[in-house]
Amino acid sequence: MLDRVKESLFSVLEGYDALHGRVLDLYAGTGSLGIECLSRGATFADFVEQNANVCRIIRENLEHTHLIERAQVHCMPVERFVRVAAPDVQYTLIVMDPPYADPAIERTIEQVIGRTISTPDGLLVVGHSPRVTLADSYLHWQRCKFRRLGDSCFSIYQPAHGEQIEGLVDDRTLSGEL
Repeated sequence: MLDRVKESLFSVLEGYDALHGRVLDLYAGTGSLGIECLSRGATFADFVEQNANVCRIIRENLEHTHLIERAQVHCMPVERFVRVAAPDVQYTLIVMDPPYADPAIERTIEQVIGRTISTPDGLLVVGHSPRVTLADSYLHWQRCKFRRLGDSCFSIYQPAHGEQIEGLVDDRTLSGEL
């Protein structure tokens, strides 16, 4: 995720008070999203990345930032982690930044939501290309925020609990990008 997109994302997340519990960083890459969550108050982060060399980089980045004690790196495909995730571990924030052309992105969203590994008030953030159209809802989760910055987007979903949903805020209308 580009720095300006990440900056915008964390500005939004602070408004949701989502950076206080356990975080799951799927398709972690170098771990920058999960590490940023830890540096902003998350208590623990699980990083999931399938490339062994990249997992080593995540560990090095965690050691460099002195956050290794509050993290665990899982070197495996996201789909497998979601299948075998401990049912008693729940996340206040789940971040997915898959490859932008990933044809399985919606299936992965449904798997993550279907496993109920989120707290009842948790959030799911999905980074994606503007050429990828995501639904406004998956299972019992509703999109509450969409933001596009150049050639990058992110969508934020939360469980549909009646009044908790603020309504979809589509920032394309705010920036005139429609």
